[in-house]
Amino acid sequence: MSTTASTPHGSTGQPGAILDPRGLRFAAAVTAVVLAIVLVTDSSWLLALQAVVFAVGVAFGLRRSPYGLIFARLVRPRLGPPGELEAEAPPRFAQGVGLAFAVLGIVGYLSGATTLGAVATGLALIAAFLNAAFGLCLGCEAYLLGRRALSALTHQSPSKEASA
Repeated sequence: MSTTASTPHGSTGQPGAILDPRGLRFAAAVTAVVLAIVLVTDSSWLLALQAVVFAVGVAFGLRRSPYGLIFARLVRPRLGPPGELEAEAPPRFAQGVGLAFAVLGIVGYLSGATTLGAVATGLALIAAFLNAAFGLCLGCEAYLLGRRALSALTHQSPSKEASA
């Protein structure tokens, strides 16, 4: 993915290249387990807890999210240094997308529209699973596509009609 920087021991020279991708996959795996339990139990309160995890990641950064703290304290010390670091903006955006799906799911479960709750939760589960199992972050890809689209729009030359 183009959000990574390939220096093995930390300093990348790129602003924002600060996250260990293994931590992102760890968090995605925990998220996938939580969301699978939500689907099996129709638990709006467990989905609300996951929404809080997403919200903390969006508001304070992924290293300060509950799963990021668990990874940093319990898992990362047992691993070698990462082969690359990842910029925080795309996965942080992905957490916002996860938060939106979690909120939609909570609304569905609490309003009695359990199909809406299950579908929203299922979509978030698919995204978390793809990230955990294959390192494919759908929210990150959406972020990058959006950045490219905005860049293309802001760097277009003026049309002939505008200059006439």
